[in-house]
Amino acid sequence: MADSGAVDMDIDEVVGELYGLRPSEFIAARDTYAARARSAGDAAAAQRIAGLRRPTLAVWASNLLARRRPAEAEQFLQLGRALREAHRSLDAAQLRDLGHQQHQVMAALAHQARDLAGEAGQSVSDSVVQEVEQILRAVLTDEDVARQWAAGSLEKAPSAPVGFTGLEPAPGVTPARTPPKAPGGQPAPAPPAAPAAPAPGAAGTKRSTRAADKRRAAQLERARAQAREATRQAERADGAVEEAEQAQAEATGRAEESGERVADLEGRLREARQEHRTARTAADLATRELREARAEAKAARRTADTARRALELLSLSAESETEEGPDDGA
Repeated sequence: MADSGAVDMDIDEVVGELYGLRPSEFIAARDTYAARARSAGDAAAAQRIAGLRRPTLAVWASNLLARRRPAEAEQFLQLGRALREAHRSLDAAQLRDLGHQQHQVMAALAHQARDLAGEAGQSVSDSVVQEVEQILRAVLTDEDVARQWAAGSLEKAPSAPVGFTGLEPAPGVTPARTPPKAPGGQPAPAPPAAPAAPAPGAAGTKRSTRAADKRRAAQLERARAQAREATRQAERADGAVEEAEQAQAEATGRAEESGERVADLEGRLREARQEHRTARTAADLATRELREARAEAKAARRTADTARRALELLSLSAESETEEGPDDGA
């Protein structure tokens, strides 16, 4: 159970903050938040935060674009909503117009993302710009991706979109056909009617229709299966890339930490060597001073011995003179 004194952690705010950081800063900040949640006793929050993946450069640049250019981001989201609605209504003319806008706007926004990344101190290659365009295309086609991107908290690059999947036309809607234009902008005259072919029998017509329906259904199912398999392969590839990037980021972090420790130890070693040299110099000086002191002490002892012998001689001479007494015949 969580500690009653712990402060609840807002996961959405943490996710938003983490995905606003540069990829090189992500791992350390994520681990710090996860450790803080564990210390607070919030195991669920710690698990959620620890499971966040380091964003690729393209994902980070896309999030940066949504955060730093909110007006342009909202216009792009409106374009996506309009495209999805046009697809549902099968409005061919609107789809053509919006599709043309789509390519222009995506290219412009991808280059804005590159500029913003450069301002943040992160260089972005042409291949990353292309990945940003792929992400923006997914924002247009997928409402879930659009919501994450709008918050600037897209966690990973979505699978490459194949058209507007999952957006079925509204019931009863048929594609709107735009009549071709004749030179001068006037509608072209309708083509002459083809001669009527003899009507086949009812049974033959039904069999032909059923056969055609079966062929179309089989083709559609094969296409769907291929699309599903391609999506699965893309997701597996994306997962492998993310895992490799995660491992590379963690290894880089460990290398940086060990490098810092090595630098610290090398600094301490240099200091210890300097202290050793200083101590050795002091020891050599003390040794010389000791030798000099010993020499001085030896000389002093010799001087003392000489003085002592001189004193003894004087003492003996004085005693001898005292014993002989004064000379009477003098």
